[in-house]
Amino acid sequence: MSNHQINPNRWIELYSDYLFNYTISRVNDREIAKDIIQDTFFAGLKSMKNFKGEASERTWLISILKRKIIDYYRKINSKKGQAEVRMTYNTDENEGDWLEERVEDMTYLNAQDILENTELGDAIYDCMSKLSDRQATVFKMKTILNYETETICNELNITASNLWVIIHRARIALAECMEKNWFKS
Repeated sequence: MSNHQINPNRWIELYSDYLFNYTISRVNDREIAKDIIQDTFFAGLKSMKNFKGEASERTWLISILKRKIIDYYRKINSKKGQAEVRMTYNTDENEGDWLEERVEDMTYLNAQDILENTELGDAIYDCMSKLSDRQATVFKMKTILNYETETICNELNITASNLWVIIHRARIALAECMEKNWFKS
């Protein structure tokens, strides 16, 4: 039998400040942090019967909170969908962002287009070879192989936030490399 008891009537009084500070340091938005904590308390109420008392009530709530934060980031990142690669370009004729979702349908390409796409692919892979091994691996797994965040994190033993930092840095490095090597006039 466990020494730990669950008492949802005191959650706000006992844990809301701690949970808020924990959450705000991860999402950096007060309203979103409040929503995530509310979702955490609600999920705790729904799963009270599953509380085994193997950990303290606070530890149990924090584990729920961590899953809610991960769910939040999955949700906002899933909205990006096809826009995993974004590169800004500036040529004499055009200026803008290149997104995966705007890539032409390959069935309508002529020989010149195919050659240019092959050269672009070669330039991307050349730039990827200049990334650190960790950045290249994470970028390839997430963007090219479309692995789920959780799978990548488990396989490479990294956190979801670490994964997104690595992806962000890889994208910046790739954009700079492409700017120098592909988009030059």
